[in-house]
Amino acid sequence: MNKIIAIGHVGKDPEVRTFDNGGKVANFSLGCTERGYKTKEGKEIPDHTEWFDCVARNGLANIVEQYIKKGSHLFVSGKIKSREYEKKEGGKAKIKELIVDEIKMLSPKQETVSSYNDDLDF
Repeated sequence: MNKIIAIGHVGKDPEVRTFDNGGKVANFSLGCTERGYKTKEGKEIPDHTEWFDCVARNGLANIVEQYIKKGSHLFVSGKIKSREYEKKEGGKAKIKELIVDEIKMLSPKQETVSSYNDDLDF
């Protein structure tokens, strides 16, 4: 089973693209911080932030476009998917993205939004 649940803050304003067929995709980064701690021996372990490249499609992309901005505190669930793309300077790059199927806005407004599973290729 490929299921990811993450709680964090949006790193920058989402980028939203609309396609000729009416489909919409929103991309945003989500930073999830694991708090630092002190070991029994007194060693300080600093905070660590893991960043996820998130992709929301169609109905969820509309919600992202309307309500989510840099700094928004979110609960996000979905699945991790790898893909390759051609870099502008030549060559290929492989990235992993969190394909979002649920978003819960944790601040300032409590709202859960779910999407149907739309496997559209854009």
